[in-house]
Amino acid sequence: MKFDDVRGAMGIAALVVRPSDTSVAHGTNDLPVLSTTTLTNLIEGACSAALAEHFAPGETSVTGEFSLVITSTVGVGAELRAHATCVSIDGHLLDFHVEVHHGSKLIASATLSRKVVDRVSYMARIAAESVMSEAG
Repeated sequence: MKFDDVRGAMGIAALVVRPSDTSVAHGTNDLPVLSTTTLTNLIEGACSAALAEHFAPGETSVTGEFSLVITSTVGVGAELRAHATCVSIDGHLLDFHVEVHHGSKLIASATLSRKVVDRVSYMARIAAESVMSEAG
């Protein structure tokens, strides 16, 4: 990845809320509203979209720190759009600001860091850690 090209990169992810995207479906409460889990997936999708064209072969990114402020919620049928912008870079860590809107209404804002990793070595490390924890 050419990190200098990534600052300012923007990505968008969209979602129409379905019954399977609600807190009821995810078992977190009894309200048929957008679940935090689905909201988080939408936000991460927007960040991934911002990076997609910048990866070198074999690279991907994983989320590290994540901070979310939910200012409103929506129900089934709502159309959401998440806009992510890479705002800073520190080594292999990329920091994003994301806003999620339903029309002009702000639903949530987030800041998160994604780390650029080599896919094969990252998965090899995870597999080795799994084997070690099973043996331990």
